[in-house]
Amino acid sequence: MKCPNCHFVQSDQNTRCSKCGTPFERDPEGRVIQPRKKSSFAREKKEAIEGVLPFFQNLLFHVDPEVNVFSFGGRAILGLILFVWGWKFILTPMATNAVGSSFLHYVNLPFHEAGHIFFGLLGRWMMSLGGTLGQLLIPLVCLVAFLVKSNPFGAAASLWWAGQNFMDIAPYINDAREQQLMLLGGVTGREAEYGNHDWEFILNEIGLLDYDHTLARVAYGLGILLMLVSFAWAGYVLFKQYRHLRTI
Repeated sequence: MKCPNCHFVQSDQNTRCSKCGTPFERDPEGRVIQPRKKSSFAREKKEAIEGVLPFFQNLLFHVDPEVNVFSFGGRAILGLILFVWGWKFILTPMATNAVGSSFLHYVNLPFHEAGHIFFGLLGRWMMSLGGTLGQLLIPLVCLVAFLVKSNPFGAAASLWWAGQNFMDIAPYINDAREQQLMLLGGVTGREAEYGNHDWEFILNEIGLLDYDHTLARVAYGLGILLMLVSFAWAGYVLFKQYRHLRTI
């Protein structure tokens, strides 16, 4: 008898293979039942799963066969700026509102205000939340666009920007009860009419106003996490590009 697993020839009386230990399943007449081969569906499923990893590796870490040295130099300089700048934000406590004092706050502000207008079509509560959604969605749209264009370094920089936006909104969330931050109208939340302070209105309407500090810390922590991931992502992409530099 031949083992159906390792094909070792042995006695017909064996209940399991004396070489590989495979137990022998027999039919009513005592003949060894050959194990069924995997179905084509299972094989196709396995092949599909195995094909996912290379797809995402190429999507997230694509590098051209030859990288222009000047393009690489520009990315390296930008990466260094984002790294140093990002650590300045990370190491500064949220209470100082250093992110809100940065000029990037004024870059994010038009997207914040545009979000109010766009999401205002969905009602008063969504209009208030729309400002935050607007400034968070723009970096993520840029990230996807860079990935589609096979530019993972640009996508990593967009992820850094998304992290910075999470850190930018955290002090605003944190101010929902105190309302000490200055709003666009030149007054604090306490001096303005109810609803002018986005996060006071958002949290009060859903009964979560007492959790403003907790939600702010979550937003700030998520921003830090996204920045750290962007550092690693951009650094690895630059390392791969360095290995493909085109010699002049």
